[in-house]
Amino acid sequence: MNKKLTLVLIILAIALIAYNVTIIDFSNPLGEESIIAVIGVIAALCAIILLLILLTAKNIQKKIEEK
Repeated sequence: MNKKLTLVLIILAIALIAYNVTIIDFSNPLGEESIIAVIGVIAALCAIILLLILLTAKNIQKKIEEK
């Protein structure tokens, strides 16, 4: 997976977070309809964290191979 694809996936995850935040009813965030949006936000945040870990691991691997 190259860097451009990873960045595109991160941007898509941020867009998903923005969309799901508009759906959440902040007066009752764990209500029947809002809980799906909350789960979507958490899942997108996990995806972003995993993609950032992947980018960091690729950078470390590249530095090790240069030595």
